[in-house]
Amino acid sequence: MTASAPYRQPGVVLTDHRFSLPLDHDDPAGERIEVYAREAVAGAHAGGNLPWLVYLQGGPGCGANRFVGKEAWLGRALRDYRVLLLDQRGTGSSTPANRQTLPLRGGPREQVDYLTHFRADSIVRDCELIRRELTGGAPWTVLGQSFGGFCTTHYLSAAPEGLDTAIITGGLPTLDGHADDVYRAAYPRMERKTAAHYARYPQDVERVRRIAAHVAEHEPVLTGGYRLTVEAFQSLGMLLGTGDGSHRLHYLVEDAFVRTPSGPALSDAFQEAVQAALSLRSNPLFALMHETIYGQGGRAADWSAQRVRGEFPQFDPAKALNGDAPLLFTGEAIQRWQFDCDPALKPLRETADLLAARTDWAPLNDTARLAANEVPAAAAIYHDDMYVDTEHSLRTARAIRGLRTWVTDEYEHDGLRVGAPRVLDRLLALARGEA
Repeated sequence: MTASAPYRQPGVVLTDHRFSLPLDHDDPAGERIEVYAREAVAGAHAGGNLPWLVYLQGGPGCGANRFVGKEAWLGRALRDYRVLLLDQRGTGSSTPANRQTLPLRGGPREQVDYLTHFRADSIVRDCELIRRELTGGAPWTVLGQSFGGFCTTHYLSAAPEGLDTAIITGGLPTLDGHADDVYRAAYPRMERKTAAHYARYPQDVERVRRIAAHVAEHEPVLTGGYRLTVEAFQSLGMLLGTGDGSHRLHYLVEDAFVRTPSGPALSDAFQEAVQAALSLRSNPLFALMHETIYGQGGRAADWSAQRVRGEFPQFDPAKALNGDAPLLFTGEAIQRWQFDCDPALKPLRETADLLAARTDWAPLNDTARLAANEVPAAAAIYHDDMYVDTEHSLRTARAIRGLRTWVTDEYEHDGLRVGAPRVLDRLLALARGEA
């Protein structure tokens, strides 16, 4: 481990840590990668002997938050903890995995062999090596948001001795379901979220149809090189799973067109906003690894979200545009066409196909060990969460001994951000038996 000299932001002392860890934890003498984490401690407690809390970000494939000072939930956590903001392997400042770096591994098959080490099981084993270096072996608290909650559930399965407390927000996974089960539950939620958006902003029904018809006719290439299809436009529904997402989507579509000498065209401002919302240039592992997080049981994902979508004909844009039904949005789904549309993903298309076909994923959760859990644990389950199915989460919650839940419709999936510090305060109290 190497550590930077401490430096300061308002009210916070920060230290950068870099860890040399095995790529394959079953081969500790083999290749190593670098994993980065930022330590944060309240300025008033910088010299204190505080317990540690490690934060596992949502994703997969997203680095930890880059906070300024005591933003969001961090301020609440810093009252009690020395916080470690971990960039999970392949993300942020940890050895990156993207279209620029993956060719160093070789061809698509070699890239897939490399990426098999980027799931929750490897992330948790990273945490355990890091914990021993930082805490001297003392257990720590883990806070897992979304996919970070999937990792936390695996942590309870694989290394509960490393945990003092486990806090999960919007991230209790199905323990035994295939990706197909996940998406069969997801598409009805996407339909409900779209209906709620149109109920809030009925003027958007016609605006969205007009944009979709224009896109279907012209299939424009956006200013950043993204090829916009109707299916890609529909995937802006990813916004609808957050607290302010419906409003953001409304503002995005309300001024989509400008008049030009050649007739109406999509404005540069609209194109820039859509490019920013759709491109996965900054986190391509989200696309590559998205369905692998459900991989177990000897079955391939086989582009599950795209296959299952065919079971829900109401999402067919041609039917909507040829009739009078509102166009439905989609979200929380990675589909194969994205590797044709997004220039950041196009070079990784064959790698993605091979990942989708892979069947030899190791099981991620030990149900017997979860049933005997002794780690104090609490989870926020957001009612009708677009990204993580509520019924799947409740079933998993019942399977983890002693896990206390807070089921709420006060927040969407980003409740930890929007509801900070109240959400974290509530969950810490639940885990400690104080609420």
